[in-house]
Formats: sequence, C-alpha cells, structure tokens
Amino acid sequence: MALAFYDSLDTVSLDEMIGSWHGEGLATGHLLDGMLEHLGWRGKRFVGPNEAHPLIFDAGGGRRVGVNPAFVPLALIRHPRLLHAPFAERIFSVIRPLVSTGKPKARLRLTEYRGVVTATMCYDALPIHDVFRKVDDDILVGAMDMRGLEKPFLFVLSREEPAGSGGNR
Repeated sequence: MALAFYDSLDTVSLDEMIGSWHGEGLATGHLLDGMLEHLGWRGKRFVGPNEAHPLIFDAGGGRRVGVNPAFVPLALIRHPRLLHAPFAERIFSVIRPLVSTGKPKARLRLTEYRGVVTATMCYDALPIHDVFRKVDDDILVGAMDMRGLEKPFLFVLSREEPAGSGGNR
C-alpha cells in the first residue's frame, strides 16, 4: 500500500532538492519506523549535487549538527530494536559530538528506481540510496534503499528553507 502511494508520486529534479528539509518517518510497519526520530534526527540538507548532508540532528539549544554516516554501525540498522531502547538516545547524545561533521557525506544524482528516474541521495560510505518522489514542491517522500533490507524504509521531508539558502542553523 505505501509503495503504491510512493509509486504514484512525481519525480524530483536535482535542483528541487536544494535547501534544508525536516524529516520524519512514514509509519508503514517497517522495523526502522521511529528509529531516527528517537535519536533526535532533524532531517537533511542539500547545498548542491556534490554537497549533501544526509543526517542532521538536534544538538540542543536550537543547534543542529551533521553526523557522519560512516560511523553508523550497519548491524544496528539491521537490529533496530536496540536503537529503540530507552538508553539508545542517551548513548547517542554522548557520542554524537565524536561523530559530528560539517562536511558533506553524500551526493545527489539522478537514478532509476522502481522504473522511474528521479533525484537520489547516494551515501559516500554506506550501501544506501535515498530515492525521492514529490507530493508537491515542499513535501517529498523518500525511499531508503539499503542492501540487505527486504523492503525500503519510507520517510517524509518537508522543506524548511527556500531553495538556494542552504542554511545551517
């Protein structure tokens, strides 16, 4: 049902991706539902095709920081119950400063997914592609396609800043 909705949406160009986006999971019963939000995930930021910041988190006091996905243990993604545990948020808040980065850790490309060519964020260090479709100019649905997952994890991005501003609050 959720993938049928995703498949019905329009494609996204690379230029339409530019800006800061607030993210949240799309509840589908996927094992990863709610995991990123539990850890303080805020969204994504796209400055240009070669400058994508895939994991923006709240750092307290209104600050946001990028997290280097290379330090995300894939074993934990495959066992999300550990990341939903009450202690996970506390542990992540302690290690977050050690894995934070201001450098882009992904790129935007046009790829074909589910028979359609659309904007895709390709992680530099992980076997993950986030493939985007649009509801409208300010709301996107992403499908996180990761090697080893049976079905994609779906999430929603809502535009926070106009294209071209690329701010880093």
